[in-house]
Amino acid sequence: MPDVQHLLLFIAAGWLLNLTPGPDVLYIVTHSLRSGARAGMVAGLGITAGCFVHIFAAAVGVSALLAASATAFTVLKWMGAAYLLWTGINILFSRRPPAATDLMAAAASEPQRPLKAVFIGGFWTNVLNPKVAIFFLAFVPQFIAPDAASPALAFAMLGVLFNLNAIPVNVGWALVAAWLARRDAVQRGMHWLDRAAGVMFIGFGIKLALADQPAN
Repeated sequence: MPDVQHLLLFIAAGWLLNLTPGPDVLYIVTHSLRSGARAGMVAGLGITAGCFVHIFAAAVGVSALLAASATAFTVLKWMGAAYLLWTGINILFSRRPPAATDLMAAAASEPQRPLKAVFIGGFWTNVLNPKVAIFFLAFVPQFIAPDAASPALAFAMLGVLFNLNAIPVNVGWALVAAWLARRDAVQRGMHWLDRAAGVMFIGFGIKLALADQPAN
């Protein structure tokens, strides 16, 4: 493990990276706006579970395979792009009732997506994105000492720390989005927020589909 100074730098860099909007953040915010903070938090936990897959895969070398194999990267890339496009289209063409006075009224007038489905959706949103795997492979080793006795173990421990540090950031996104959803102006514009989220998911899917394999 790095010394205290480098460990604090690792934590700070992780928080900044997790604050950057992307498909994971959009997934959390969308579910918080539509179904409240609880759904947003569950979405974040699903994403966290997906990150654990990338962390341990990278620790045993699977991410190195993705970085080295054009075929493996392309297969996972197209699967992830298809999933993001499918999610975006579902949101874009979903039907909502007229704007309600508050989130509770909206929930009463519209069946909510089961939390299990929200969790699984967050999990696959993260797992099927090969750029997350490549990110861990590129970011975490910078904080591992060259003379580390077990680089794989150090990688796994830092990856777990990075992932656990992301939880309060994800909770923050969920709470802020749920608070915004209770504002009258946001309620009146929820239909258009859904459409914007759908377009953004489709955009992320297209961006992933067009992404080149990172240089070795």
